[in-house]
Amino acid sequence: MKTAVHFGAGNIGRGFIGFLLARAGYHVVFVDINADLVEALNKSGSYRVVEKGDELKVHLVEGVEGILATDEEMVAEKISEAQMVTTAVGPGVLKAIAPVIASGISRRLKRSSEPLNVIACENMVGASTFLKEKVMEHLSPAERQDAIKKVGFPDAAVDRIIPPQQGTFLLDVAVEPYFEWVVDAGGFAGEIPPIPGMKSVNNLRAYVERKIYTLNTGHAVAAYLGYEKGYDTILEALQDGSILETVRGAMEESGAYLTTRFGFDKKEHGNYIENTLRRFLNPALKDPVVRVGRNPLRKLGPKDRLVYPALKAQELGITPLNLSRGIAAALKFDHEEDEEARKLQRMIKEEGIDQVLKKVCGISEENPLCGIIKGYFIKIK
Repeated sequence: MKTAVHFGAGNIGRGFIGFLLARAGYHVVFVDINADLVEALNKSGSYRVVEKGDELKVHLVEGVEGILATDEEMVAEKISEAQMVTTAVGPGVLKAIAPVIASGISRRLKRSSEPLNVIACENMVGASTFLKEKVMEHLSPAERQDAIKKVGFPDAAVDRIIPPQQGTFLLDVAVEPYFEWVVDAGGFAGEIPPIPGMKSVNNLRAYVERKIYTLNTGHAVAAYLGYEKGYDTILEALQDGSILETVRGAMEESGAYLTTRFGFDKKEHGNYIENTLRRFLNPALKDPVVRVGRNPLRKLGPKDRLVYPALKAQELGITPLNLSRGIAAALKFDHEEDEEARKLQRMIKEEGIDQVLKKVCGISEENPLCGIIKGYFIKIK
C-alpha cells in the first residue's frame, strides 16, 4: 500500500487532506505534537469525518496511524518509505519541520529512485516553495542535486471551512461539504498521483489569489465588523444586512482586481462570491469572530487579504470603500486574548494611526486610502 506522511493531525489534517489521501488508497501517517491525538489514532486506527450541509454525511477513515513529532527518528524513517508528504501545520511551523523532512529525504535518496512529492497545504502563497528552500538548507550539495530530480515540492491552494468541533470523541471532525485542493501541475516529481479531490493546474497563482482575496478577504471583513458590533459568530454577523452588504462589496472590489489580473469570467466570479457567502451562512459553521479575526497584524499586512486587494482595486481606478471599512474595523480589533491585537492597540496609542497604516499596512499618508480608512476608524466607537 502507498504511504503518505502528513504533518498536523488537527481538524484540517484529519478532515481534509488526510481524508482525501486515505480515500485515494494511501496509508496515512499523521505526525503531531499532541500526544493524546497520536495515542487515539494508534488505538483506533480510524476516525470519522462528518459533513455538515443540507444533509449530514458521515465518512469512516481507516488505516491511519500517528507518530509524535518529537520522535524524529521514526518520522524520518516513515518519510523515507513514503510516496507523499503533506502538511497542515500553519506557515509559521514549516521552518521547524524542515530538518526532519530533510532527514527523511536523505535516507530515501540512498535507498530508492522512486519520486517523492512534498505538498505544504497552508494558507500561504508559495508554501511548498518556501518549505523546499528550508529543506534544502539541511541537505548536502550532492543530496540537493539528487533531490532536485527526485523530490517535487508543488505549491497548492487549499480551501475548506472547519466549524467549531462539538463531538465527544476526540478524533471525529466536522467539516463543511465544500472543499478545493488545487496543486501546481508543474511542481511534481514523476507522474501526478491520482488523488480524487485534488486538482492539478498550470495557473496555480490564479487559484491561490482567488481563494485568499475572496474567501479570506470576506471572512476577515465579516469577523472584524462582527466583532465591532458585538456578534459572537460569523453567521450572526452576516445575518446583519449592513455587514452582509459590506462583505459582498469588499469581495466585489477584490474581484475587480482578480478578473482583470487573471481573466476570470466576471459572471462566473460573481457566482463564486455568492457561493462563498452561502458557505459563510451555513448554520453548521458557527465560527467565532475572534477566531477568524485573530492575528490582525499579519492580516493587515500589505500583501494580505485586506490591504493588497484594496491597493490593487485602487490601481484600477476603483475607490475600495468596503475594503477600507474592513481595514478600519481590523485596526479596532482589541480582543484581549490575542497577542497581536494587544500589540496593535499599543502601536496605535503610542505612534498614531498614520504611522500604523504606514508601518503595518504599507499605506502612506499621501495615499487617499489613508484618509478614507481614518475616516471610518474615527467613526467606530
